[in-house]
Amino acid sequence: MKARELGADGLRVSELGLGCMGFSQGYGPSGSREAAISLIRTAVDRGVTLFDTAEVYGPYSNEVMVGEALAPYRGRVTIATKFGFRINSDGRQVGLDSSPKHIREAVDGSLRRLGVEAIDLLYQHRVDPGVPIEDVAGTVKELIVEGKVKHFGLSEASDATIRAANAVQPVTAVQSEYSLWWRDPERRVLPACEELGIGFVPFSPLGRGFLTGKITPDTEFAAGDMRGRLPRFAPEARAANQAVIEQLERIAAAKDATPAQIALAWLLAQKPWIVPIPGTRKLERLEENLETAAVELTEHDLRDIGEAVLRIPVQGARYPEELEKTIDR
Repeated sequence: MKARELGADGLRVSELGLGCMGFSQGYGPSGSREAAISLIRTAVDRGVTLFDTAEVYGPYSNEVMVGEALAPYRGRVTIATKFGFRINSDGRQVGLDSSPKHIREAVDGSLRRLGVEAIDLLYQHRVDPGVPIEDVAGTVKELIVEGKVKHFGLSEASDATIRAANAVQPVTAVQSEYSLWWRDPERRVLPACEELGIGFVPFSPLGRGFLTGKITPDTEFAAGDMRGRLPRFAPEARAANQAVIEQLERIAAAKDATPAQIALAWLLAQKPWIVPIPGTRKLERLEENLETAAVELTEHDLRDIGEAVLRIPVQGARYPEELEKTIDR
């Protein structure tokens, strides 16, 4: 596994990370804790060094599991976690809270659950319009000075927010959804990251599984699978969006690869400071993703892929309207 550098302060991680949310929530029944720990440790053995979690995943249980899984590898891996949601006593999200007091409480909780002395990469999970980003960045800066946090990140932040935060505390990485069928970061966020020397970490780089080609208009999502309520995964949208998969399958066949590998290879080729974090609960999918390193795409291939997919109008919004309103623009 090759390494890449996130940010100007030298955080080196594997070129593909592992998103860990699905071990606890989001995609139907999560499977056993033992299986999750085994897969995470297998990922380390295969060269993965960046693992992504958050206090709200579970909530809380994901951090505990990730911390246990990676305990034998302290100093060899980078654990990223996130703050920013208020969670009530029933374990439900009840709004955003990036007040300095809450950030400190969240960080202390994450340190305890992960079993570490310092958080390698701490993201603000969602921008809180009720708290100036300068106050958020200032609080994280204090936590870095105190030794509780090593690197600062933002998730789903606009270019204006990124610039304002970076002026107070250098931002190491920005995390947002980015893939062949969600290319919005190319407009303003990626140029801002390049200008400021900030790494970029795409979540859902395989379109929440759609770009693997395994999801069809007839697929039925299990109870608790978030895709069942996303407009882009409505049956009629999936039917229309199969055109994207057909293009990926055409290119993959010529490269003796899978659609997922083409989608990941395309992302990796965009910038040397982009580190996707595909998530999976299956060993065969992990192996498939990591074999992306063997896929070589020429400049012609990259243009062919990008232009072919761009010609297809993807149907369906990324999130329901109420969730879209929470995204920083």
